[in-house]
Amino acid sequence: MESWFELPLDGPALNIVRQCGPALGDALYSKFGCVATFDGVSFDSSSSSGRQKKPLVVEEKRFSVDLTGGVRVSVWRADLTDFKVDAVVNAANSQLQHYGGLAQALSEAGGPQIQQDSDDYIKSNGDLSTGLATLSDAGSLPCKKIIHAVGPQLSSRFSDVAKAEPLLRKTIWSILDIVKQCSIKTVAIPAISSGLFNYPLDQCAMTIVSAVKDYCERQLTRGHVLEIMLVNHDEPTVREMERACRQILTPQMSPSYSQAAGGGRKHSAKSSALTVQIRNVLLTLMKGHIEEQQTNVIVNTISPDGDLKFGAISKALFTKAGGKMQREIPKRFPIGCIITTSGCNLQCLEVYHTCCSDMKIPQQKALHILYVSVLECLKRAVFNRHTSISFPAIGTGHLGLGKKDVALNMFKAVVDFSQGSHEEIAVNFVIYPSDAGTYEAFETQMKYLQHQTAQYSFAHSNNKSDAYEKDDVRPPIPKIGLIARSDEAAREATQWLRNLLFEPCHQVPIYNNFIQHFDEQAYNRLSRLSQNGVSVQESFAKGRASITVKGHKQEDVVVAALQVEAMLCHVQKEFISEERRMFQTLSTDKIFHQREETSFKNTVFTDVLRDFKKNGLQVVKIERVKNPALEKLFELKKKQIKCPKPKIMIQRVPAQFCEMVCDVGFHAECAPPEDPKLGEGIYFAHKVDAAMKLWKKQNEVYLYFVEAEVLRGDSTRGKPGLILPPALESDPQSLYDSVHGDDVTVIFSTYQALPKHIFTCKMEKNDILFPMRADLM
Repeated sequence: MESWFELPLDGPALNIVRQCGPALGDALYSKFGCVATFDGVSFDSSSSSGRQKKPLVVEEKRFSVDLTGGVRVSVWRADLTDFKVDAVVNAANSQLQHYGGLAQALSEAGGPQIQQDSDDYIKSNGDLSTGLATLSDAGSLPCKKIIHAVGPQLSSRFSDVAKAEPLLRKTIWSILDIVKQCSIKTVAIPAISSGLFNYPLDQCAMTIVSAVKDYCERQLTRGHVLEIMLVNHDEPTVREMERACRQILTPQMSPSYSQAAGGGRKHSAKSSALTVQIRNVLLTLMKGHIEEQQTNVIVNTISPDGDLKFGAISKALFTKAGGKMQREIPKRFPIGCIITTSGCNLQCLEVYHTCCSDMKIPQQKALHILYVSVLECLKRAVFNRHTSISFPAIGTGHLGLGKKDVALNMFKAVVDFSQGSHEEIAVNFVIYPSDAGTYEAFETQMKYLQHQTAQYSFAHSNNKSDAYEKDDVRPPIPKIGLIARSDEAAREATQWLRNLLFEPCHQVPIYNNFIQHFDEQAYNRLSRLSQNGVSVQESFAKGRASITVKGHKQEDVVVAALQVEAMLCHVQKEFISEERRMFQTLSTDKIFHQREETSFKNTVFTDVLRDFKKNGLQVVKIERVKNPALEKLFELKKKQIKCPKPKIMIQRVPAQFCEMVCDVGFHAECAPPEDPKLGEGIYFAHKVDAAMKLWKKQNEVYLYFVEAEVLRGDSTRGKPGLILPPALESDPQSLYDSVHGDDVTVIFSTYQALPKHIFTCKMEKNDILFPMRADLM
């Protein structure tokens, strides 16, 4: 970490952040790689005018398993009012009066026909008894049918659940009877009775999953292909459903976050591990060996020279991981930097290597770097969809940082992270078994946090200072803390924030070709944003997609725009995950990449630096890109198209896609040209002046150019509308490898280009309009 900036919040800016802080944090990390912290901000779902806004729920599958007889059971976080499925189950009352909870939401979204049909049923048949269900049309909902089901209603959460359990099981079986009789292929079932009907959530989940399992084993006939989808919009319920499925349907599976939250950790019976739930973070303090942890991510503390044999933690990881991990580490390791490598022989997917001090830095500054590093490790883990991470006691060994100070800063980082994150993650603090002094320091902080959590109901509190800052009784000044890997990223992010939050605006344009990946559910969400004086307009012109959010009130416009940005973050994550899965089918190499800053003095850059200068650009940083999986696939492509000598070309990439290019290569979505007159592929310029014409400068602080090796192969002149190269004249069964124009080449395969360097530039006459706090004190 090299840059830190704080932005005070007040007025409309504060109201905007209150309504969509987590979405804003996701956008900042996705676009600029910046970790956002929020001080003195209470997040809520209502605007300053007091009207309630429906929260945006990004659809996500959390679990899936195939049972015998062709039945699949899955767990989803989604909004049932726009969930595309054959039948949605409504948690109804006996009179089918849809006046609260899910029933009201479905009735309002589906239109008056739903309530009218329900009234007609009651007139003809009388009340629907507890444990029974009935089928009706779905009105304007995206599903085909609604199954109204009446679950047991308890007078309070302390009622006799034993009497209600058979009725809830009967309700689930009644639903599945209708599914079977009507040959319904997909059905979405919520946590019936858990909300307004007071059935304890954990027991409700276990009963529903158990009833589904029993029914599928006894009643459903083979050949009825069916997916039973357990769908809820709130995290606690989704988590309990996943835990119940893993426990009942796949008890042999390895522990996940949900199992950890439910007490299913392997170590829990063997050690005196302490745990505390902080919103969506399950924090565990344990004694153990960091190299033996089985979490998705393990964090290492490393020396500035990148030598894994120096330091007890680093050496222990190196011994178990093997020499390959050392080869993935750059020789120069800047303080505050975090490098990701594969897990090699460790029982994790990735290792985050962080350098917090070199013995020359004052302790206070080193502790701040430690705090920021823990924050970024957490943010990076959830961004990459990891659900568990293990930290050692960073800096308490040869760096000599105070044990109590380290514990305080690491715990504070987790607490601050939980304030702005809506993703679940299990976080382990792993202390070496014989290090009694360090464990005692961490245990003191853990017990204090447990006490404060219980005292202030931390999991539901919106003010983290009340729950953790023991000695600070003053309310904190509302502000966003912006922590960036570089000064350039911090400037980009800060200017974006200033334009969005503080400049008067009644429309926000969003240019992003991942809009083309929106599915029907995403468009349903966009349509819901078009209310309360806000309009959302999509356009696609000359190969460039955009969404413009307009309205009379700035707060409403920006909140809606940030919800669109959150949707785009989700789509981009899914796209990257799919590309990584594709890599794994094509290459046995572990998927990881590095960006390492390199010297301007290398003579290999002489010509390109001169070219940038000639076009009025000042190069402020050069980074070397390393991605072994991409390199291997590039070599395979080189042999396939028989093109042994790649051409060096450049592509200008927006800041938000630089990291994605390093991770999964070049894609047409990342850098659409101003005019795709040569086809709908991936564009590269031969020189800087051609790149400046191909990608027009907008209002960026910095310009980013990725230098790549490109396989042109057999090439022909391009033309508008091409989605693949044309056929060879000599062999109509074969295609050209690329197309070209004046000083431009277009390819149509990711694997035909390999990113090598990133040049960060700014216009020579472009002055930065605001000061940046570049120190870490």
